Amino acid sequence: MAFIDWALHPTELWAAFWYAMRNAPPDEKTNRLNVSGDMKRCYDFLEMTSRSFAAVIQELNPRLRDAVCLFYLILRGLDTIEDDMTIPGAKKRHVLETFHEVIYQDGWTFKESGPDEKDALLLVEFDVVIREFLRLAEEFQTVIADITRGMGAGMAKYTRARVESLEDYHEYCHYVAGLVGHGLSRLFAVSGLEDKSVGERLELANSMGLFLQKTNITRDINEDVLDGRCFWPRAIWGNYAESEEQLIAKTNREKGVEALNAMCFNALQHIPDVLEYLSQIKEPSLFKFCAIPQTMAVATIVLCYDNTRVLDSNVKIRKGEALKLISQSTSIESVKVVFYRYMEQLERKNHPSNPMYEPVRKIIDRTKKDIASTLKGGAPVDLTKEYLVLLLFVVTAAAFFYSYYSERQA
Repeated sequence: MAFIDWALHPTELWAAFWYAMRNAPPDEKTNRLNVSGDMKRCYDFLEMTSRSFAAVIQELNPRLRDAVCLFYLILRGLDTIEDDMTIPGAKKRHVLETFHEVIYQDGWTFKESGPDEKDALLLVEFDVVIREFLRLAEEFQTVIADITRGMGAGMAKYTRARVESLEDYHEYCHYVAGLVGHGLSRLFAVSGLEDKSVGERLELANSMGLFLQKTNITRDINEDVLDGRCFWPRAIWGNYAESEEQLIAKTNREKGVEALNAMCFNALQHIPDVLEYLSQIKEPSLFKFCAIPQTMAVATIVLCYDNTRVLDSNVKIRKGEALKLISQSTSIESVKVVFYRYMEQLERKNHPSNPMYEPVRKIIDRTKKDIASTLKGGAPVDLTKEYLVLLLFVVTAAAFFYSYYSERQA
């Protein structure tokens, strides 16, 4: 199956080769960063807990790299507490609500995670993270602690509250992801690597987080329902099913897909803000750090749209596709081309018989129009490199075999 994927998408094979040549094993990466002791252990934890963010964080400008690494680990610790269904509710809420205080308590650790919690070791050795956090500049500490306080309070609220209305859904996603966008933008500005306006236009930063979170929530419906929870708002799924279990049931497949498409539409509405936010990021390593998750999110939400497999399993974009997106997330022009291409894919999937056809079509038309008006060459030509490379491969192979058999016959 993997061979067929590479054969059908040859430019992804090149992207994989490019990625392998540029990326060293984890131990070599941390040695290259010239870190040791507690900070080296923090980068070890970064590698353990994040497949997608570890590489781009380690490529950040040195003025911000350690702060973002520690910011990620602190929020990962907070998220690990929230996700652990074995921690009693009252205990969980207390830890979540006070987490912004314990990051100032040298020596604090947490050893009460459930046996199946994959990131439990981070909390067991959290004193390492705290020691490095306390070494950061005060302006970095202030931003990180403030975001941790807001996120912890929001997570604590939703250990008891359910996501019922669209307002609840927006608020929950703000707490767990939009605030991350706030914090990163403020860190960018405080570091001096970006203009201070980046840390002030927080509505755009919020949309960056919401697009990622809503994409993940939309994709994870099967896994979440089977785990006994659901982050899809009842205001959407309640129109198509009487319960979360019925939502993913094979006997309710047509209505389940309609609910899925409504969720995709809700996420797609953040795309204009995402592109506007990325347009203001100038420092190359920060741009790449911000752009890679967003290009993967647009690829994922387009994959999910009208896709019955989402109701049965956790769908993911191809690994080669992800590596190709990494290679294309280097400038605002190339990112806009990526978004334009996926809007074309979405357009082909958005059939007139689909109840969400018209609202989704409006998002597609607006996005394509906005992108075409800002690109130097206008709208990207609707011609994929995949087939050009494949055609070149076929022609070359045909020429080789023709030459080979001609020589044998001679």
